[in-house]
Amino acid sequence: MSDKMNDNQIIATQNIVLFDGVCNLCNSSVNFLIDRDKEGKLYFASLQSDFGQTVLKVYDLPTTDFKSFIFIKKGRLYRESSAALEVVRVLGGGWQLLHGLKAVPPIVRDGVYRLISKNRYSWFGKKDECRLPTPELKQRFLG
Repeated sequence: MSDKMNDNQIIATQNIVLFDGVCNLCNSSVNFLIDRDKEGKLYFASLQSDFGQTVLKVYDLPTTDFKSFIFIKKGRLYRESSAALEVVRVLGGGWQLLHGLKAVPPIVRDGVYRLISKNRYSWFGKKDECRLPTPELKQRFLG
């Protein structure tokens, strides 16, 4: 990605996954996406990072409550289960078939999402610090 792009240009033109950088489930999800995103369509930032905080402020979202998985698809905000379903759509291949779960009413999808989110630290654990990308993946992490 060009170093000359500012944060607003990145937000408007890229597919950005924002995740809780200290959550083991979230970090495992990022690893899953990286392994399957062979075309490099997705960029990543922890919600706690400077870039993540900027995005939260741009969309007028809380900057200290990291309960939601957020996906910005070329400027459009998706949250909770809708974010996850939109990510698999961008991922492509057989994974985009999961996007069909969008037919399930959001109240049900987001209810399941919130149950997992509420219990993610006790079920999956928590790290003391955010994930650091390998040198090979550094260009796909923002902030």
